[in-house]
Amino acid sequence: MIYIVTPKARKVVPLVKLFIIGLISLLSFKMTAQQEAQYTQYMYNTSSINPAYVGSLGTLDIVGSYRDQWTGLDGAPVTQNFGIHSPLRNDNIGVGLNIQNETIGPAKEFNAVANFSYTIRLSPSTKLAFGLGAGVNLYDVDFSKGQFLNPNDMLLMQNIDKRVTPIIGAGTYLYGEKWYVGLSVPDFKTDDLYDNMDQSLAKEEIQYYLIGGYVFDLNPMIKFKPAFLAKYQTDYPFVVDVSANFLYNDRFTLGASYRYDDAVSGLAGVEVFQGFFIGYSYDYSLTDLSDYNSGSHEIVLRFTLPTKLKKINSPRFF
Repeated sequence: MIYIVTPKARKVVPLVKLFIIGLISLLSFKMTAQQEAQYTQYMYNTSSINPAYVGSLGTLDIVGSYRDQWTGLDGAPVTQNFGIHSPLRNDNIGVGLNIQNETIGPAKEFNAVANFSYTIRLSPSTKLAFGLGAGVNLYDVDFSKGQFLNPNDMLLMQNIDKRVTPIIGAGTYLYGEKWYVGLSVPDFKTDDLYDNMDQSLAKEEIQYYLIGGYVFDLNPMIKFKPAFLAKYQTDYPFVVDVSANFLYNDRFTLGASYRYDDAVSGLAGVEVFQGFFIGYSYDYSLTDLSDYNSGSHEIVLRFTLPTKLKKINSPRFF
């Protein structure tokens, strides 16, 4: 399999596909930006993209997720994420930790971020939180894995071994009992990950996230939960993801989502017992890559410690 990173930097494409989609001009391996991991069930692990979210549930919340993207395509992204957060005794302060591990072709990336939030009560039912995140990113590339379009490129002569870069992020999170909206930048740092000979194969750029959601009571048994995520990054197509989930009897979830010009998804979940949720999503690609993979799978496990407090966001919602 021959790999190349396209302008959508998270796509690893077979050589035959390059001729079909006209990307032969990118044989120099130069690119402008690298995207962060994409999750379909982002609404269940918001702290991974917005540090202001930590502590907002008013109780301990633990989330683990696994994503296998473009199954069947060699070198496609495989991502694991773990997040934990909780308010302190002073429930205006929240703390948390988010850990992510991802493999894309010959590259491996690991990061750990500690999050902190401070919440201001604007009204009896509305809160505004400000968050900061700080951590480290470890990046490895083994160029001996796979075949490349230009194997004699000097950039491929030396592996990248545990390159360490800092992570500094921030966000805001405005929410009530049945709605939320948040704006965040998970990392303000910009780094050239492949910078030998003053060139760059993968450059990290600032990414801006806007998220939101609402819960509608359709009847005593069914709730409707629309949500959206918008992501902007310089020199990269604007990403918009909208989802619609239905919650039955405060236990079973079923829905669908659409990522503009990229994928459609089906989502399902169940609260196995109080506080423990299992979610699954399947993405069908709408791009030319659909001919070379059998879709993307994502599993979420979430445990939210039950609380006697009633006037907080329900863990089932956000």
